[in-house]
Amino acid sequence: MQTSLISPDNTWALWAFLTGWAAISIYLEQKYTWASKISGAIIALIGAMALANFNVIPLESSVYDAVWGYVVPLAIPLLLFQANIKKIWQESRRMLAIFLLSTIGTVAGAILSFMLLKDIIPHLDKIGAMMAGSYTGGGVNFAAMSAKFEAPGDLVSATVVADNAMMALFFFVLMGIPAVNFFRKNYKTPHMEEVEKNAAGDDETQAASFWKRKEISLKDIASSIATAFTLVAVSFQLADFFAGVIPSGENANIFYDLLRGIIGDQYLMLTTLTVIAVLLAPDYFENLQGTQELGTFLIYLFFVVIGVPASIALVVTTSPLLLVFVLIIVLMNLFFSLTLGKLFRFNLEEILLASNANLGGPTTAAAMAIAKGWNRLIVPILLVGTLGYIIGNYIGTGLGAWFQTLL
Repeated sequence: MQTSLISPDNTWALWAFLTGWAAISIYLEQKYTWASKISGAIIALIGAMALANFNVIPLESSVYDAVWGYVVPLAIPLLLFQANIKKIWQESRRMLAIFLLSTIGTVAGAILSFMLLKDIIPHLDKIGAMMAGSYTGGGVNFAAMSAKFEAPGDLVSATVVADNAMMALFFFVLMGIPAVNFFRKNYKTPHMEEVEKNAAGDDETQAASFWKRKEISLKDIASSIATAFTLVAVSFQLADFFAGVIPSGENANIFYDLLRGIIGDQYLMLTTLTVIAVLLAPDYFENLQGTQELGTFLIYLFFVVIGVPASIALVVTTSPLLLVFVLIIVLMNLFFSLTLGKLFRFNLEEILLASNANLGGPTTAAAMAIAKGWNRLIVPILLVGTLGYIIGNYIGTGLGAWFQTLL
């Protein structure tokens, strides 16, 4: 077994890499036009993927787990502090509609992929349930479906490898689509036009123009970080409490399952409490400076970590057919999203974020919105995307039960 130059337990070195590469990605995006067009998020992802595959950094580490467990939850409230709550419902209605249309693509892709490969890949009913759930809301659903259908451990590992590789490629494609003239000509792009309009001067990239220097005090930093930690702590404790007291398993029914999915989900609770806090104390949050910058940097750490597990060698040797399976689902989702989005006159930005939220979850979709500067879509996609956690479990369960009857 190959070992990496930086060992998995070399915590400080890995944190130095994560923060350093995130900083370099941001610098390149703001300094060079080519990097701005690619986006710093993709630079962060690709760099991590390359270094992982060349065995410079490990594929797994507790440091990466810390990013998922601590960095991402802290980023969410920080990025919601400056949200205009009064516009959430107006913006979210459109996002909810395109999100549900995008979900049709996931379901169609899962069914098509299962029918084509069910005689070739073993346990495809379990994999189909896992990926249908995962590609409607994210990794939370993947874990839930793998436990529900009692998928073998090696099967879960192989599927995770294929999924990680596909998601890394998919995020790159989604981030690149807005730069393609065909899509700019055939879809409405008001959010991209707004970002371009606000760009100041030919000598400055859009990213540099957007992330200009601003006044920030020690009190701003202290209040922002302390408030974010408090919201995460309270939200997660509440969600865990409700998840523990609401009946589950044999004692549950569809109402309990739905209730558990809503108030027992940590991220949905965190988003909800943050939105309520901002609504109740708008002056406090509006006066906090630097929250977008702090939250965005944390999201860049998340993008670096996304690229790490995509081991190309492992995909080729252990799960090439699984890669084909997830590829079909991804392509169908993107096809349905773009086609139905065009038919119902959605903006290109809304379509891409909805597809991202389906396949990657609300955090990756919000990260894309942040990286692109589509600020008015950050809150809507976070709110709508977290609903995918609930929808995904029902879709995965239903398809999994049906697939079992076809084998």
